Formats: sequence, C-alpha cells, structure tokens
Amino acid sequence: MRGRLVKFADLVAAYERLEATTKRLEMRAILSELFQSVPRPELAEVVYLSQGQLRPEYEGVELGVAVSLASRAVAEGTDAAPAHVAERLRALGDLGDVAQELLAVRSAVPTEPLEVREVYQGLLDVAKTSGEGSQDAKIGVLRGLLARTTPVEGKYLIRFVMGTLRLGVREATILDAFAAAYGGGTKEARLRIEAAFNVSSDLGVVAESLVDGGLEALGAIRLTVGRPVRPMLAERAKDLAEVLKRMEGSAALEFKYDGLRVQAHLDENGGVRLFSRRLEELSAQFPELRTELPLALRTAPAIVEGECVPVDPETDEIRPFQDVSRRRGRKYDLDKVADEIPVVLFLFDVLLEGTEETLGLPFPERRARLEKLVQGSTRIRLATQRVVHDTEAAQAFFDESIAEGCEGVMAKSLAPESAYRAGARGFWWIKYKREYTQGLADSIDGVVVGAFHGRGRRAGTYGALLLASYDPAKGTYESFCKVGSGFDDAALQALPERLKPFETAERPNGVETGMEPDRWFTPGLVLEVRGAELSLSPTHRAGLGKVRAGAGFALRFPRFTGRYRDDKGPEDATTVDELLRLYRTQVRRESTGDDDAPEGAPALPPGRKD
Repeated sequence: MRGRLVKFADLVAAYERLEATTKRLEMRAILSELFQSVPRPELAEVVYLSQGQLRPEYEGVELGVAVSLASRAVAEGTDAAPAHVAERLRALGDLGDVAQELLAVRSAVPTEPLEVREVYQGLLDVAKTSGEGSQDAKIGVLRGLLARTTPVEGKYLIRFVMGTLRLGVREATILDAFAAAYGGGTKEARLRIEAAFNVSSDLGVVAESLVDGGLEALGAIRLTVGRPVRPMLAERAKDLAEVLKRMEGSAALEFKYDGLRVQAHLDENGGVRLFSRRLEELSAQFPELRTELPLALRTAPAIVEGECVPVDPETDEIRPFQDVSRRRGRKYDLDKVADEIPVVLFLFDVLLEGTEETLGLPFPERRARLEKLVQGSTRIRLATQRVVHDTEAAQAFFDESIAEGCEGVMAKSLAPESAYRAGARGFWWIKYKREYTQGLADSIDGVVVGAFHGRGRRAGTYGALLLASYDPAKGTYESFCKVGSGFDDAALQALPERLKPFETAERPNGVETGMEPDRWFTPGLVLEVRGAELSLSPTHRAGLGKVRAGAGFALRFPRFTGRYRDDKGPEDATTVDELLRLYRTQVRRESTGDDDAPEGAPALPPGRKD
C-alpha cells in the first residue's frame, strides 16, 4: 500500500484477521504488518481508527450517533424498511452484522472502492455536525458511505459508529506492534516507545515520529501544554512501617485527598485546560479553577497536578467525594453549581515550569519548584506535606490527615532517582489509606463485564453485576466477584441505561471468567466495591494460579459503595497484581485463620521496587 492511498477494504481485511484471534502475538504481528504498509500521511488515521477513535482520547471527539440514528442510516443506506432493520437487530444483536446482511442482498453494487481517508473524513464530519438539522446531516454522510461499501466494509463502518469494533485492540497491543514494526521487537524499543506515548498520550504522534526518524526521533516528543501526560500511579503497602522500609527510612508524606485527580495546563496567554486521571477534559465543569489558576501560578506556561476536592467555604472542612462527582459532566448552570459545590485544587506536583520540563527532576526538587511557583488563593493551594524519618512521625501525620477529612496519606520517595514516571506504577509513590487499618486492606475498583437479570423486586432490571480486574501483563479482564448488594432502587433502575453503551452480544475478547452472565459488556464502566475478604475460587479467573493451581481471587460478601469511578478507565481499575497484594496483606480473622492461604505463602518482597 506504500505510495498510494489506502483502500478501506485493506484496513477491513486486517480487522477481520484481528477479530478472528485472541492471541496477543498474532494481533501484534497483524498490526505491525498493517502499520508498515500504510503511507505516512494516513498512518495516524489508521492508528486512531484501530483504537475505535477519530482523534486522541483526550480531545474528546465523539460521533454522537445513537442506535436509533445509526439504524435509520442503515435502513436508508441499504434500501431496507426501518421495521426490518429493527427486527434483524433484535435477532442478531449487532447493528454491524445487520448492515452486512442487508448490504449483501441490495440491488446496487458499489463500483468505486472507498479509501480510508474518505471514511475517516466522513466520520469526522459526522462528529463535527451539530445543531438544527444535524441528525439528517449525519444520516446523509453515513448513507453516502454505506452506498459505497462492500458488506464486510459496512459491518465495520457501523461497528465503529456504534463504538463496538470488537477487535480486542488496546493501547498496549498497539505499542507492541510499533516496537515490532519500527524497533525490531526489542524490549528496549518497547520501553522507549511507551515512554514517548506516556508524555504525549497520542499514538498517532508516536507512529509518525517512528516513521520520520525511528526510535531516535522519539526524543523530540516533548511535553506540550494542552496535551495531557499520562499520570504516575502509586503502589500500596500494608502499614506505615512497610512504607518507610520501602523508602529506606525516610519519605515525604502528603495528605491523601478524596477527590478528582486533575492535571492543569496553563498556557502563556493565561488559557487553562483541565484533564482528569483518564485524560478527559474537565475544563467546562470547573470554571472557577480556570479563572484562579492564572492568578495563583507565578509562571506561565505550566503543567501542574493536584486533587480537586469539595470544601465547605464556611468551615473550610472537606466534604464527601460524592459532592465533587456531581460536577462531572455538567453542561448547564456551571456558575451556579460552582457556588453550590465549591472546590479547592490541592496541588502536589509540577511537570512543566515555563519552558523547562521538570518531570525528570527528583521529587524533592519538584516540590521545591512547586512551592515557589504557587502563590496560592482560596481555591488553589499546596497539598499538605511533611517529611518523616520514623513510624511514630508517620503515624502522627496519618492521624492528622484523617482528622482533616482525608482518606490517608501518600508517601513519596526522596531518593535522587525519584523522577516523575509518566504512566508508570511503582513504589516511588505509595498510598496508605484509612481502610488499611481494619478488615480487607482497601476498596476495589472493578470493571463491569457482565450482568444477571433481576428477580422479584428487581425484575425488569439487572439484579447483579459481574466485575473483573485488569491484568496489564496479558491485557485481559478477569472476574473476581458477582455483586448485587449496595444498590438502592434508583441505582438499580438506572443500571440498564448506564450500561447500554457497553452492551455486546458475545463475551468480549480478553474477558476471562468461569461464570456465564445473562448479558455481556465491553469493559468500560468502573465501580467501587468493598468486601469482607479475598478468598480463592475455582469460578473466578483473577490471578488464576497465582496462589493455588486452578483457583483465582474472589471477593467475599461484596457490596457496591455507591461510587461509580467515572474518573477511571477500565485499564485504571484494580489490577490482578494489586489483588494479590491485598490477598497477602489483608487482616486475617483470628477465629478462623486464613484457610485459603497456601502453606509457605511468600510475603511481600522487601526493598523498594520500581
């Protein structure tokens, strides 16, 4: 395909091969071959399309096409009656399959093959169309594209529109493919490519750089105001003594605020963009922070990170997380809701100061830079911090944090190697929360992958959800519990609509479980649960075989906390390795002991790990 525009049929052929396999190595080989065959001008487009996106995720470009609208487009594009499309959709469960079936029997056959660029531009036009008459305009674009697709092309076009490509392609798989295509498949190449992605959050930019100059060109990808950095993540510890042991006796402790993690970008003209932990733009939801940040920071441009927390303006007391979560996604009366639910942004890190990138500096230097940068205001403050050298001082600071309404402490390494590791999780940062002092060491963020129909009072909605944890090493979602407790009537009634965007007729690629729910969902929705303890189960697949052959982790007596983690993507949920650590460090009941712990179970490895 080099030297000419890519045919949509060629892209679809690769997608057919991807859908036919669940083996990660095969998927990597297919994608590597695909990317190498695409001309540079179209490479980013092919990369985005393969992710099921039109632009990098942080840009928030959405097609805005509901099932009803897409069904009308299929009907008009295939000359089928709307009622017939609805009937076939009920039978097949996939509008893409419906489009393929109807296109196979149409009378007119397309003569001019579609090119990827035409499809991509058409979909961009759909995404950009809004206002009066936008529905008819969107249908017109989709109808025009369908008129020129083959049946199998039509299937993937409609699946893309519906957000259900079902290829099993994730960011990690694409990074693997880049390493194979442009770096000889070496571990070093993979690490360098991932590092470039972590500071750019744009796989299209990474791909173009690799084509332009190979691995060496990745060094030119720098922090850019307005383009979010993938956040550094923390590990956990069972107690404060372990925290200090891992950090060689000393650590900087910060209050762990229970709010929304926010990455704030201030440009040289005073413009502000705010991004969530999962790189969604939050700027519109927090107009007061956009006003105060240029006044609170002494230097521009700048990129800083903090926790956005609801605070009572009269008492200066921290309010529950649920208050700030009510501001996410609001589109109207933003100034009014800002007055009703005031927030404070507690800043804890700086990644860019003026024209200088600071993320490569040790944490103590970054904190010193941050303290000089922030002149503070009512709504912009520094996170409370104290350097401690023993468990007694650490416990005292922890108690202060709890008394101030926080959920624990964040410990940060003081070592010279304590740079900001974008997109990485490690023991350079360790979180220790209040819940660690009783029962199971923490709440768990699970990904919904299935649901079971309700009975009795819950008839007509879902009665329980199947939750999974993420295994980044395998790129899989592995079940650990079936949860039905903790949902009030309103939450139960809202579940079908909340889960509707993720519905799929078959088990999604990468989902592993021994249960068979009534409905499957593509991993997307994350929610928080608590339970009595983690045990071992032959039914669930989370961490299968990590403790005992044929058994995975299962959360006993799970209960929904009422908290949907809309600030987290599915790959940000609790991982299998985190479940393993929780299993090993949970408080064991003296009455029964830990019957599931294997004889000679290993303890947490000592020493700091990166």
